Amino acid sequence: MTDTKTPEGISVTRTGQPSEFGGEIMTVNFGPQHPSTHGVLRLVVDLDGEVIRRIRPVIGYLHTGIEKQMEALRYQQAVVVTDRHDYLSPLSNNLAYALAVERLMGVEAPERAQYLRVIMVELTRLASHLVWLGTSSLELGAMSMFMYCLRERDTILAMNEEISGYRMHTSYIRPGGVMADATDRFWDLLGDFVAKMPGHVDEYEDILTANPIWRARNIGIGHLSADDAVALGATGPMLRGSGIPWDLRKTRPYSAYPKFDFEVAVETAGDCYARYLVRIKEMRESVKIIQQAADGIPGGPVNVDDRKMLPPPREELETSMEAVIHHFKLFTEGYSPPAGDVYQAVESPRGEHGCYIVSDGTHKPRRVKFRAASFVHLQALEQMALGSMIADMIAIIGTADTVLGDVDR
Repeated sequence: MTDTKTPEGISVTRTGQPSEFGGEIMTVNFGPQHPSTHGVLRLVVDLDGEVIRRIRPVIGYLHTGIEKQMEALRYQQAVVVTDRHDYLSPLSNNLAYALAVERLMGVEAPERAQYLRVIMVELTRLASHLVWLGTSSLELGAMSMFMYCLRERDTILAMNEEISGYRMHTSYIRPGGVMADATDRFWDLLGDFVAKMPGHVDEYEDILTANPIWRARNIGIGHLSADDAVALGATGPMLRGSGIPWDLRKTRPYSAYPKFDFEVAVETAGDCYARYLVRIKEMRESVKIIQQAADGIPGGPVNVDDRKMLPPPREELETSMEAVIHHFKLFTEGYSPPAGDVYQAVESPRGEHGCYIVSDGTHKPRRVKFRAASFVHLQALEQMALGSMIADMIAIIGTADTVLGDVDR
């Protein structure tokens, strides 16, 4: 066994195992800095010439201890941490955590808050898919797509800023409801976006769907059968691209989703192109959901009427000592759910995002654990890549749409 380095600094190990092509199997390290790995990921790849014989993901380079941090924070403080592991879908993370805490507390967010939650998580789904589409296209040579996708994503971030004050890590969805009601300007921005977005998706398809280069780089590449997808625990577009119509918004409905009419995007081919089509269809369906929610949103409060979880109205602080005491205790001690545990999953842009919380009856969680779709999908890389050419590895890595902050946590 001998070790060498290429001029690009990539480590290569010759194992001495015979190759089908008369040479030796080479073990090549991609990363942890390789730009096509979508974050700080290292792949140890066994190559038979240019054919992939084995891939071993090596993770942990981005470990932040987010779950452990949450165990040292009060329930209301931990919301800001949920924004930051899957940093491309922070509002989906907020929602899973908020629903889990609400189940522990035995409360349910008001209907208006549920509609606002749906609008914001569907905008997040669009923003996440746009990042995936733009970067995946860029890596395969369709460079103009990246600028088009970021154009629409920036509009979504502007709406995030209008409703919460922050463009990305909004912490907008919180246990008991949402941070604040939507402004008139937000509704104006949303109406304009919903009217224009279907035309933008048409533009993306005009550029890519029938493009012979895009089709050649994706059709038949990274195949994942339905049986393998289920066995590996795949969810989201990875599972639906293999023909399994599993979407938690339909199969395990939460929030206000049962009130909206939309279709589950499914393709049967199980390759990179099928997963591209699933995400394109999901963007169209997200626009439909947002339009229905905006048209039918009810009036009323946006937070539960529960003094255990929310501070008293500001005007009461000037006249009521009880209100001052309650305000002080809430922000210094927090609320304490009954002892117990709960698991709550939502359909994030990457698939099933679950939040497991164990309460010991105090104002801080005893244990917090996230079921991250990105982590699960990494183990499917080898199944999708075996026998493929090394040039196809970038498309295969991209199609999993992993976020390494969510993998390492």
